Amino acid sequence: MITEDLSIYDALLAPLYIFLAWLLANFIQNKNIHNHSEYQYFTYGLMVKIVGAVALGLVYYFYYKGGDTINYFKSARAYVNLFSKNKEDFFLGWLGNAKGVDYYFFDEDTGYSVYHHRDSNSFFVVRLLIPIVALGFKSYFASAVLTACITYTGLWKLYQTFLQEFPMLKKELAIAILFIPSCVFWGSGLMKDSFTLSATGWFTYSFYHFFIKKKINPIYALQIFISSFIILSIKPYIYFALLPGAMLWLSNQQIAKIQNKILRAAVAPLLIIASATIGYITLNKMGDNLGLYKVDTVLDRAVIVQQDMKAEYYGGKTFDIGTFDNSISGVLSKAPIAIFSGIFRPGIWDVRNAVMLISSLENTYILVLTLFLLVKLKILGFFRLIKKNPLLLFAMLFALFFAFSVGLTVANFGSLVRLRIPELPFFVSGIFILRYLYEQQSGEKVKF
Repeated sequence: MITEDLSIYDALLAPLYIFLAWLLANFIQNKNIHNHSEYQYFTYGLMVKIVGAVALGLVYYFYYKGGDTINYFKSARAYVNLFSKNKEDFFLGWLGNAKGVDYYFFDEDTGYSVYHHRDSNSFFVVRLLIPIVALGFKSYFASAVLTACITYTGLWKLYQTFLQEFPMLKKELAIAILFIPSCVFWGSGLMKDSFTLSATGWFTYSFYHFFIKKKINPIYALQIFISSFIILSIKPYIYFALLPGAMLWLSNQQIAKIQNKILRAAVAPLLIIASATIGYITLNKMGDNLGLYKVDTVLDRAVIVQQDMKAEYYGGKTFDIGTFDNSISGVLSKAPIAIFSGIFRPGIWDVRNAVMLISSLENTYILVLTLFLLVKLKILGFFRLIKKNPLLLFAMLFALFFAFSVGLTVANFGSLVRLRIPELPFFVSGIFILRYLYEQQSGEKVKF
């Protein structure tokens, strides 16, 4: 029985850790709220994230009877047990390069690691979880609470970044970044997505302060490096959306500073081309780190993965954007349907189970609000408003790039609802910002 992994520590430690997290969050909130009113959401946001982490574990233990989150926990727990048995093997496996031999480290006393060095992306998550599981005294739910607390920091920094540009949207941005149900559920527990979502938030925060606000502080540079390293080590494809979007954000920020309209019109294309070139060269130079997602092979992989995920063994939980070849024109021909699928599906018409229902209700609201703004702003006005604010442009570009890559390569709804979560805080924040700008421009109050 999979539930045999649960112990008395889950019943005793998890509530204690939740209580301690609540005490710490309240201390931080009370310390900062007088000077930073957004801290009214700090404790509530953390508690919601903890609930998401616990709910994820309950669903996987009692509904799915196993899965990735439990395998990550088992693997990290095996390493924690290994520490007591053989410290040399432990450090070689945890911090060294034990590829090809690490599965010999374990026995029935330690338990077995499901993920090994050969699966470097998944094993990096295990590496991150080993100290967390140790601090959680090998309790799944105590470890889940700790993971939620640690990864919450990236979302909070992302929230503060958007607030610096749009301080009048505290509630709306809190909803978009801290309280989206899909992100709360899939991005809080012992999963890859928790760490990559948090790292994306940290990257945005540090990039904003270092490059946009020109606060040349080595701490921000270190945060950019660490967050980039985490993303590249777990889900390199996120960088295909994040880095180009960041380069265009930087160039657009410089363009916005040029007062002379003629000079701005002349310089803008050059800066955009230069930024795009730098982004491409950087991704190309990262070939070894990107592994299967190298620039020169990514189109081939997109075709293979998309065809595989339409296979019959997914049991009807798939969708089809149509076939395409590995040429640039072939891939771009699927951009509209891939972006739509990556952002707005599963829809109500796609629902097959309770998890999909929650996601579909969320998507329906986002779709209706997006269509409303597109109609009211007459499409061109919609994109004109996006272009005016560099942070808004970055948020929407990242969301669209990411939705395109996910919609292009994922044909299974079960994977889609989880893999798309990095884009959601950015896209929903962008839509709420556009709604606010429309209200300011038109004087009309949007009721939803």
